[in-house]
Amino acid sequence: MQRYEIILWDVDQTLLDFTRSEDYALRNTFEQFGRQIDSETVALYSGINDSYWKRLERGEVTKQEVLLGRFYTLFERLSIEDIDVREFASAYQKALGSVYFYRDDSYRLCLELKKDYRQYVVTNGVTWTQRNKLRLSGFDKIMDDIFISEEIGSPKPYLEFFEKCFNRIPDFDREKTIIVGDSLTSDMLGGNRAKISCCWYNPEGKVRTDELNIDFQIKNLWEIKKILEKR
Repeated sequence: MQRYEIILWDVDQTLLDFTRSEDYALRNTFEQFGRQIDSETVALYSGINDSYWKRLERGEVTKQEVLLGRFYTLFERLSIEDIDVREFASAYQKALGSVYFYRDDSYRLCLELKKDYRQYVVTNGVTWTQRNKLRLSGFDKIMDDIFISEEIGSPKPYLEFFEKCFNRIPDFDREKTIIVGDSLTSDMLGGNRAKISCCWYNPEGKVRTDELNIDFQIKNLWEIKKILEKR
């Protein structure tokens, strides 16, 4: 008998390479507004963006404050005053949702797993952006359902997010469910709160400083097959 039957997949920086998409989207959006940026600007934005999402996970800001605040902060740091933040943020989200890059040939992996496991996406992020990326990448045809925090009404890592997802999964069994994701503060903490098995995707070999209960750790997504095949 299978130990696991349900896989919850994170998207950004797990199934798909968010860093590459972010780089493309930011450069593309600045070009739309008549500016060229360098890698230092991309790195600056990436750090600002990450800090805002961490604040959302801790309940310190709202989603809207994330989507606009990160650009207010970026423009302040760059002394940009002639670009409308709302227009820029809207253009950025469209650019971000228009491109995708697989990690570890993730599409083929999930396609192989589909015959034996039920798979679901659990993701924070903007609904249009996430759904468009999942449609373009083909994951929308593989996954049994897609759970986006903006639609659910609560973000990872909150228990409310997971409970609402579980209520929508037919014949849900907590003991037969595993979450796979790269974020300790979102995916793994959320998995702990939801009392499901956790698999940390850690390709860079980051060092942990937390006290989370992590059942498995992988550097390549295909390693999940060995975990799933164990009885």
